[in-house]
Amino acid sequence: MICKFLTAALCVVTLTVSAGSTIENWPEWRGPNGNGSAATSSFSYPVKWSGTNDFLWKTPLPGKGCSTPIVWNQQIFLTCPVDGNDGVMAIDWDGKILWRTAFGKEVPGKHQNASGCNSSPATDGKRIYVRFKSGTFAALNFSGKVEWKLNLVDKYGKDTLWWDYGTSVVLTENEVIVSAIQGGGYSYVAAVDKKTGQVRWKVDRNFTTAEEGDNSYATPFVFKENGKEHILVLGAERLTAHNSDTGVQEWVYGNLNPKGVKNWPTVASPVVADGLAIVPYARGEQLFTVKLDGRGDVSNTHGAWKQQGTGSFVPTPAVCDGRIYVLRDKGGVDCIEIKTGKIIWRGRFEQDSSNYYGSPTIANGKLYAVREDGIIQVAKVKDGLEALSQNDMEERMIASPVAVSGRLLLRGEKNLFCVGQK
Repeated sequence: MICKFLTAALCVVTLTVSAGSTIENWPEWRGPNGNGSAATSSFSYPVKWSGTNDFLWKTPLPGKGCSTPIVWNQQIFLTCPVDGNDGVMAIDWDGKILWRTAFGKEVPGKHQNASGCNSSPATDGKRIYVRFKSGTFAALNFSGKVEWKLNLVDKYGKDTLWWDYGTSVVLTENEVIVSAIQGGGYSYVAAVDKKTGQVRWKVDRNFTTAEEGDNSYATPFVFKENGKEHILVLGAERLTAHNSDTGVQEWVYGNLNPKGVKNWPTVASPVVADGLAIVPYARGEQLFTVKLDGRGDVSNTHGAWKQQGTGSFVPTPAVCDGRIYVLRDKGGVDCIEIKTGKIIWRGRFEQDSSNYYGSPTIANGKLYAVREDGIIQVAKVKDGLEALSQNDMEERMIASPVAVSGRLLLRGEKNLFCVGQK
């Protein structure tokens, strides 16, 4: 079922709406640069809000979803169950639902904090690309019409992950990249033509690992090296880089679990900055970096630095102004210099039994962190972790905060909230 209310054409460029004011975009899960940082520091963002009176708006959602919204030219898109089916919604800048598009029946999540709609959409300003636990993989136009659709489970084999599929799609110049890093010989990375939905290439990525080590929930990262696009994939106790035109593996950094420790799945995703891949590993007890210019097996040649005793299991680090911000699952925050691996400072949010599953967002010198019980922590992060506020959204939250044009979009299990500038 498709409800269509959106008719305005959308363009790829950032728009100027008034003197000194621009429209920013958040086109993928981790934002405009894939690093969890807002596009500019020209906007101020809210620190404290107390409830309904402080929301710009609050829009009820038709089903439980855990994906992070994306934004393009003040249109908001998110995946969400619709009448028990996989679905996509478009919401305008005032919180009004523009359209809802439903696909086939949702495959519900196993974990209490999951659903069949864990994966965040991505957009290039021309189409919205979505992926669901059921295997549905599709592109829609900005009116909600499906342009192409295929089912990856039917095409390439069953979902063998121990838990729920949560890897988001990422975009190269011409393709949509999707990965399924899992056990049983069903692990692969594939590229699909944005316009047609035709599979351009698919490469298998099957390795022998310790128990559960072949399960990855991390999202790939597209980066450029010497002017060419490459795709970084983390999982199965290895970090690999692939040619974006062919999928061929260009290099591998392996031996990440030399002692064969069981139950080391990969959840947090890699980030790229300053010529390095920044990789959380070992269930939050390790953070390492790899130089991006290698070829072949670079396990012994391209490691830059490694820190033991820091890292995150679930939240992906944010990167801003030469620093890495690691949000640990229990609320610890480490600030690390990218070039050297030096720990600049360590801090901690108030201890609680609830975990941090959403990834942190940096906006105008402040860090926003979402705790699973719906508490949004806000802190300054220049010279240390200076806690500014705790904001109770009064519902469970797993999605990461989105910071765009002075507004925060906060996705809960039941509602999408907006706080900030009008």
